[in-house]
Amino acid sequence: MNIGAAAKAAGVSAKMVRHYEQIGLVPAAERTDAGYRQYSERDVSVLRFIRQSRNLGFSIPQIADLLGLWSNGHRTSREVKAVARRHLDDLAERLREMAAMKAALERLVTSCLGSEDPHCAILAELAAESPAAPEPRRAGRRPLRKTPARQPGEVNHADAAASPHADLMAWIRNAHAAHGSH
Repeated sequence: MNIGAAAKAAGVSAKMVRHYEQIGLVPAAERTDAGYRQYSERDVSVLRFIRQSRNLGFSIPQIADLLGLWSNGHRTSREVKAVARRHLDDLAERLREMAAMKAALERLVTSCLGSEDPHCAILAELAAESPAAPEPRRAGRRPLRKTPARQPGEVNHADAAASPHADLMAWIRNAHAAHGSH
């Protein structure tokens, strides 16, 4: 079958099939004389396996490990369970971190009156360790950038060392970067 039919049968997009081939998660498809990709039922099974693994939040390296174990007739279920257990432990840690963020944000939202008064408990808490508020922006003027632009997920270690929430902020940036790469 062609890439569109294989993708549809597996429940993924043709773009993801190409991506999985490009990163080496699946082998390059056989090609017709005209250069069109051709997929077998086995290829579709592998793509379904990847989709179901992604739905459970496994990373690409973890999926590669699982695919290797799936195709290894000499594997032990202990090896498979170890991969799944590590992922489960990582998820549990992320859930704890998210619960802590949620509780802190709920406390902040509850502390804010949400009125016409300019005082905002949320901003006061967020700026608690900041020496001064930024100058108000004037209409029509863009703020001056005082630090070099950074790529998403890039951490300025000088800033990070000064922030008690640096680890959490780095985790959030990495989580957003990872989420965008699905």
